[in-house]
Amino acid sequence: MHISETERAADQGGPTLAQLLALIAAGTLDVVVAPLGTGVPVSDVVLHDPGEEGDEDAWAAAGLVLLAVGVEAASPEAVDVLRAADRAGAAAVVMRRGARGPRAALLEAAGRGRTALLTRRAGQGWTEVLGQLRTALVHSVPDRSGGAAGVDGLRLGDLSGLANTVADLVGGAITIEDPQSRVLAYSRMDHEPDPMRRLTILGQEVPRWRVVELRESGFFQALWNTDDVVRLPADERYAERLAVAVRHGSEVLGSIWAAADGRPLAEDAVAALRTAARAAVPHLSHHRTWGRAAAWAREGSVHALLAGSGQPAHDVGIVRGRPYAVMVAEAHDGPEPAPGDTGQRVQRVLDVLALRAAAYRPGCVTARSGQRLYVLVPASDGERDPARTLLATARSVPRGVVFAGAGPVVPDLAELPASRDAAELVVRVLRERAARLPPAGAGSAVASYEEVAAEAAVLRLLDRVEPLWEKTAGPVHAMLEHDRSHGACYGESVAAYLDAFGDTAAAARHLNVHPNTLRYRLRRARELFGVDLADPAVRLLAEIGLRLGPTRPRS
Repeated sequence: MHISETERAADQGGPTLAQLLALIAAGTLDVVVAPLGTGVPVSDVVLHDPGEEGDEDAWAAAGLVLLAVGVEAASPEAVDVLRAADRAGAAAVVMRRGARGPRAALLEAAGRGRTALLTRRAGQGWTEVLGQLRTALVHSVPDRSGGAAGVDGLRLGDLSGLANTVADLVGGAITIEDPQSRVLAYSRMDHEPDPMRRLTILGQEVPRWRVVELRESGFFQALWNTDDVVRLPADERYAERLAVAVRHGSEVLGSIWAAADGRPLAEDAVAALRTAARAAVPHLSHHRTWGRAAAWAREGSVHALLAGSGQPAHDVGIVRGRPYAVMVAEAHDGPEPAPGDTGQRVQRVLDVLALRAAAYRPGCVTARSGQRLYVLVPASDGERDPARTLLATARSVPRGVVFAGAGPVVPDLAELPASRDAAELVVRVLRERAARLPPAGAGSAVASYEEVAAEAAVLRLLDRVEPLWEKTAGPVHAMLEHDRSHGACYGESVAAYLDAFGDTAAAARHLNVHPNTLRYRLRRARELFGVDLADPAVRLLAEIGLRLGPTRPRS
């Protein structure tokens, strides 16, 4: 009877190279030459730097996949590395492909040996390749206890495929959630979902009030402290749920939830969920580590485009030759932030904004930086303000204050930095407007660049003037220095007077003082520092100095 290499590898207790390659992200590695095929067994995956002396003994064991860090397939040392790996009995060697690809001498050496030659594509880091292969290696170890029938064959990180497979096993609707009750994946809906499932899927997370409800009832405590399936009985509102934690050692990676979807759950649903929880470990581990890394890489590429620092290293969904506008949204805590919730609230606001941007129109691309969300909004031909509707939704985000601005449409990716600069200026304008309002009147605000062009132009001028201003001296400098050192408010009084166009009564109302008090302050500013507001030159210098100083905060 003919025995395949895959069957022989399984008999030897290890996964095959083919199985590992089937599990990692498509396009990560290319098989160049495999003299024995890809059914060879793999025992481990190791890094090897040919520059390290004495390292060959560390990987001189049959079945290793050797990641030749620093070796390009077209380099002179590539042949020596491959031959050394072949002598050691390695299953495969992975090298960086490079622009020219493998040399003929390397292909000839690979064809004469037993070790497979693979190349790593551009844009993939060695750490990411190592992590994917090792996670796939753990996932591929045969389950002698009767593993997850029907779950085998899913590519690592395919959480949607996992949810659909588990739904077939359990006979119900499945959601896979992270420890914060955010939805990572859900099974296809063959039947009308109950209200809670609909709310959870639409919001991409379990509603906060439901999370509080389950926490206070002790359900989450039971779920996170057992390896078994926990039952949430049906009530007059919602169908019965079964839930199981997915854990790797003591670390909780997430949970799998099953709900009846118009039909009773299968009789062996509890056993199927136990099996699914074990099968889900490598998928959730991969999602947590490499899904996050890929997201960071994509965001890094978006930031590279916004900075004009070259071509992105990863595909981020940008269509070349299509016009775009950049929108910037800056999130702040509301007037009454919850204790200990400062950063979390801001991030939840950004989560909502990113979700709305993704749903706004196809092709929207987002990236975060601190308290800001950057959105690249594609424009149709002739469209001048593609982000207007998205700006309006930013104003209505609950539980926080958002300043959002949109830059002008630019026809080429090389001009994205200009649109970003304009959008950031809009945010500065809106932030400064809010700083001049009483706390009760400050709230979310949005605008396009055209709507605040004059104020934005003033900010640009002040940015240029500030270095020169710091090197000069005069009456306004003396007044502001006195305010800083003595806690006085002459600058604030002068600013209010200028903003009110010399209307003393209006300026006094803004400062909440008597008009005579304001007149006295202005007179003392003239007597002490020479700030004579009847002089046009002094007024201009006061306007510049006060805008640059702390009286009207700029950042």
